[in-house]
Amino acid sequence: MIALPEVRGKLLRDEPLAPYTWFRVGGSADALFIPADADDLADFLKALDPAVPVTVLGVGSNVIVRDGGVEGVVIRLAGRPWAQIAADGDTITAGAGALDSMVAKASAKAGIAGLEFYAGIPGTIGGALTMNAGCYGSETKDVLVSAWGLNRRGERVDYALADFGYTYRHSRAPADIIWVEATYRGAPDAPDAVAARIAEITRRRETTQPIREKTGGSTFKNPPGHSSWKLVDEAGWRGKLHAETGGGAMFSELHSNFMINPGGATAADIEGLGEAVRVDVLDKTGVQLEWEIKRIGRALS
Repeated sequence: MIALPEVRGKLLRDEPLAPYTWFRVGGSADALFIPADADDLADFLKALDPAVPVTVLGVGSNVIVRDGGVEGVVIRLAGRPWAQIAADGDTITAGAGALDSMVAKASAKAGIAGLEFYAGIPGTIGGALTMNAGCYGSETKDVLVSAWGLNRRGERVDYALADFGYTYRHSRAPADIIWVEATYRGAPDAPDAVAARIAEITRRRETTQPIREKTGGSTFKNPPGHSSWKLVDEAGWRGKLHAETGGGAMFSELHSNFMINPGGATAADIEGLGEAVRVDVLDKTGVQLEWEIKRIGRALS
């Protein structure tokens, strides 16, 4: 059993992670830590044995936790201290645990345009910073000013936009940084106008994505010059159950770049389906699909 520091937040051993993910699959974390605030997290990281692996989990909207669970400590930034959102002039500052959609709504209330696209992203600000999240023609890099977080040693690190080196769904920031807070800048606009654009994005998402299913975000990144959903669709996988998983996982009828768990799928079923589609699309088109969904933990042997 790994030695763990004293904390003010919640520290749970052998905690099942399936309830924390949208797919509702996966094994347990050796330990799950929900820090009370940034100071609690910093103290924990400083005291934790550097050899213990650390994994950050947001709202679990874009992740597959493998069936064998996750080694070491899983850190989840949940609760009010991590979800604060404040507007000041044309800027919005948000905690890493704030839902992207709530940041979009706060920007509308404050009359700040430019962050409407966050209404279409099912995740938190911490994840958005990590992967340059975006949709409908806009990305995090278009509005981000700066962010700060904690490294594996519990030390504060500050990043300006240029420091992230953002490209499509990628940041060059070290993977061990746990983001705490981000500041964005938009442009002044009428609150009703911003809210109307958010409502349209929400409507589009609700009518084109299986958001009420056990699902994740987009399964694959868009390859240069291609749309992943078209490649999956043309390969014949829309709405098709994967025979090798006994019907345990499938690509959605509504959106062919979204996998769903119709009920009894395991993490291995879902990941296996994604890998089978990658092989099939490559064979049929010569295009290599890359995962956008993050896969973490140990596979069962």
